[in-house]
Amino acid sequence: MGIIRKTQSVEFLLAEFQSTEALSAIELIGRLDSKLNKTTVYRVLDKLEDDGVLHSFLDNSGIRWYAKCKSCTKSKHFDGHPHFQCLSCGKVDCLNINVYLPEIPNRQVTVSQILIQGNCEFCAD
Repeated sequence: MGIIRKTQSVEFLLAEFQSTEALSAIELIGRLDSKLNKTTVYRVLDKLEDDGVLHSFLDNSGIRWYAKCKSCTKSKHFDGHPHFQCLSCGKVDCLNINVYLPEIPNRQVTVSQILIQGNCEFCAD
């Protein structure tokens, strides 16, 4: 973990990421409302992402979600995996499957995001 100082704000935020489930910035602000203000939540999320502790992605409505990194560092993110969003319950999580991006002539891909939507294991018929 690349965090130099593990402040109380960092501790509160990291405690929310004990599962493999991703959390939206909006949800985190609501959960931590009594402990941290909105600005602090965003500042700490940015710091944790910069340090390779969390990665983020956007859902189809433009809401930013965060999830724990597995082996990222401050200098390199290795989170090229897809994310799944349940259209029934709203749960979002990381999928542990490999997705390979094709070579694109005359382009250098630095970031990609894949969001798969459907029904999770609890909401599927």
